[in-house]
Amino acid sequence: MKKFFRIISYIKEYKAYMGWYSLFITLSIVFGLFSLGMLMPFMDLIFGSKELTGAAISAATPGATSNIKDLVYGFLQQSIATHGKVQALGWICLAIIITIFLKNIFLYLSYYFLAPIRNAVTRKYSRLLYEKILQLPIGYFTEQRKGDILSRSSNDITELENSVIGALEGLIKEPLNILGILIFLFIISVKLTLFVFILLPLAGLIVGRIGRSLKKHTNKAQIKWGEILSQMEETLTGLRIIKAFNAEGRVKKQFFALVDDIFHIKNKILNRRDLASPVSETLGVIILCGVLWFGGKLVLNGEILSGSSFIAYVALFSQIINPSKALSQAAYNVTRGNATLDRLNEILEAPLTVEEIANPIAIESFKESIEFDNVQFLYQDTAILKNINLSIKKGKSVALVGSSGAGKSTLADLVPRFHDVSAGNLLIDGKNIKEYSLNSLRNLISIVTQEPILFNDTIAANIALGKPEATEEEIIAAAKIANAYDFIIKKEGGFNSTIGDRGGKLSGGERQRLTIARAVLKNPPILILDEATSALDTESEKLVQDAINNMMQNRTSIVIAHRLSTIRHADEIIVMQKGEIVERGNHETLLAQNGYYQKLIEMQEVK
Repeated sequence: MKKFFRIISYIKEYKAYMGWYSLFITLSIVFGLFSLGMLMPFMDLIFGSKELTGAAISAATPGATSNIKDLVYGFLQQSIATHGKVQALGWICLAIIITIFLKNIFLYLSYYFLAPIRNAVTRKYSRLLYEKILQLPIGYFTEQRKGDILSRSSNDITELENSVIGALEGLIKEPLNILGILIFLFIISVKLTLFVFILLPLAGLIVGRIGRSLKKHTNKAQIKWGEILSQMEETLTGLRIIKAFNAEGRVKKQFFALVDDIFHIKNKILNRRDLASPVSETLGVIILCGVLWFGGKLVLNGEILSGSSFIAYVALFSQIINPSKALSQAAYNVTRGNATLDRLNEILEAPLTVEEIANPIAIESFKESIEFDNVQFLYQDTAILKNINLSIKKGKSVALVGSSGAGKSTLADLVPRFHDVSAGNLLIDGKNIKEYSLNSLRNLISIVTQEPILFNDTIAANIALGKPEATEEEIIAAAKIANAYDFIIKKEGGFNSTIGDRGGKLSGGERQRLTIARAVLKNPPILILDEATSALDTESEKLVQDAINNMMQNRTSIVIAHRLSTIRHADEIIVMQKGEIVERGNHETLLAQNGYYQKLIEMQEVK
């Protein structure tokens, strides 16, 4: 129950809505009980009870102390005396219709104020989860299944919403209902049943129109959920790029806008869905009152229907079971909500292993060097990097080579702090990078990865990811440097062409040249190239390699190389094996050593 009330605390900003909900649901129950109570004078009228005698008239006399029952009975007795029993019967039916109408007006108003509270749970947890995903380090997602995270971000949140509001509604409404519900008495009669079937098609027509309106808005909500899941998937796939280009704020804003859209759509859905129930009940009660009037007329006129049959028929409409079941469901919803909350909290309470210090320094420029001082990195007690000592001077290019799993990408990921070192120090311009703010540190760095990571947006928006304020001229200039301008202008929409999910409308070489243009536009002093050409065909590789060469001019570059032919001219080549540096030097020096680098060359048959 403690977890349940923790969820309730998230909707405290809607406490005024909760007050209105409680007021209107109470008024709804009061008028519902009054309408049921009106059956008592109806039965007494039909069967000639002594309640409608002089005692009632005396109680209704002006100046006498009267309760509601006496007032009602006194009014009916006077009506009978003046106009007869049939008119008194009409007054009873009219009173029931009016009270039921008021009951359902207040019921709908209570649901109207409950809808934002329900959707507040979805919005709050969607925001919390997305923000936490952006904050979590890259390493967290290596063991997580993407689909499971998406499920928690969608299905589990919806489940939590339903369980919380189901419990909240049940714990407030149903106890009052159970206390107040009376056993309805209905008439058993073929003639009356046929009368009901004449009215039912009209009721079905009205409820059907509400249902069609509900379906339309439900479709809109499903489309929006698809967009939300799509952006969530793109965020998980492109998290490295989002972090490297400091685009967390931008993608967060886009995601929050989608969540707000579905918040308003679902409010409309719930308003229409909740309208269906009171409308159905109101129509049902109007039909019932028609039955009461028609059946009562049969009894009063002495036709076939007897009083006992009339009572038995009405008894079939008993409603005591539904609120009892709803109260049991509310208790179950609390348990269900707690289980769902546990799954969500696994993400929300995951530790942040990469955090800023209390007062970080903003690094404005890169002036001297990047230093790895006896750096080690452990992942779940397994040493991935050991005793790394490396200095990368400003303006120099350093290539990292070695077999798969040697630790090349992990070493490069330490520079933008996708991970933090487990031991030793990583310095930029003589200061530990943990002293710098993450935003300013990553502003100095651009990354081009082996797999081009793009987003379902326009070409221009993808290029400007790290610099959203870029002008059209700057975007065009970056595209030209990346050898991307020629293919872009051939597209029907040019720079405004959409590229599809993960750039699916472009070839591999075109996608990679866009990522290079993105890195160029950011104009950073430090470049990290993670096997940027290894997945391309020969023609695309040449275009991309030319673009990379253009981009690397006057920049400090860390190049992770698979094809060794691409790093012959690096200032220094670092050969790694099992997380350690085993050889270092330029291309000619390493060949002369006839060591591990030479073996890599021979395996690739590089001449």
